[in-house]
Amino acid sequence: MKKILVYLFFAGIHVGHASAQEKLTAKEIIQKSDQIMKGIETTKASLIIKTVRPKWTKEMQLKTWAKGTELSMILVTSPVKDKGTVFLMKDKEVWNWMPSIERIIKMPPSMMMQNWMGTDFTNDDLVKESSIVEDYHQKVIGEKMVNGQLCYQIELIPKEDAAVVWGKIVSYIDKVNFFQLKAEFYDEDEELVNLMEASDIKVLGGRKLPSKLEMIPVDKEGHKTVMIYTDITFNEPIQAGFFSTQNMKKLK
Repeated sequence: MKKILVYLFFAGIHVGHASAQEKLTAKEIIQKSDQIMKGIETTKASLIIKTVRPKWTKEMQLKTWAKGTELSMILVTSPVKDKGTVFLMKDKEVWNWMPSIERIIKMPPSMMMQNWMGTDFTNDDLVKESSIVEDYHQKVIGEKMVNGQLCYQIELIPKEDAAVVWGKIVSYIDKVNFFQLKAEFYDEDEELVNLMEASDIKVLGGRKLPSKLEMIPVDKEGHKTVMIYTDITFNEPIQAGFFSTQNMKKLK
C-alpha cells in the first residue's frame, strides 16, 4: 500500500505539471522560449559562425550586444578582411559600418531578406530579429518528437502590419525546458525555404540552453550555416548610448 501511495503521489505531480503546461497559450509558450536566449535587460555574447559549402567552409567570429528588443549591435572580430564590420539595430532601423570604405550605410527594409554576409541567415535573422512574440499570430497545431523530446508544434503567421520577411514559421518547442529545437521558415507562397535545428545543450551565462544552431536551406544540397555560442552574459548593464552610429566606428 505504501508503494502504491508513493506512486500515486508522484503520478499526481506529473499529471499536475502536464495540466499546467496544457493551460499555456501558444503566445505564452513562445514567450518562455524566447526569454531563454535573452536577458531580462541585456545580453552579451561571443559566437562563431561557420558557413559550409560543398567545396569550402568560411568561419567568422562575432561579438553581440542587446538591450531589450529595440537595441542590438554585432561586431565581426575575424577573419581579417571582415574584422571591424559592425551592424546596429535601433528602433527597428539598421545601419552597417564598413571599415574598408569607412562608411556607415543605412539598410533599407528590402535588404532584410538577403543573406547576412554570405551565410544562410538573413539580415532579419541576425540583425533586425523581428519579434516572434509581437509580430506574429501564434497557434498550437500539434505535438511532435524532435531529437527524442516531445515538442509543441506552433504555427506563426505574420500580422498584417508587421514588417517581417517570412510568410510563415513553424516552431518546435520542447515541453520540458521550452528550448526551440527546430524551426521551419516558409515564404509568402508557403514554400519551405530554411530549416533551423538547435542542439548541444550547455550551461552558458548560468543558464542551460542550446549552444549550437544550424540553418539549412532546403533546396541547396551541401549548404548550411552553423552558429556556435561560446560565451553569454545576461543582464550586465549597458548604457543606451552604447547603441549609436558614432560608437560603431569605435568597437573593438
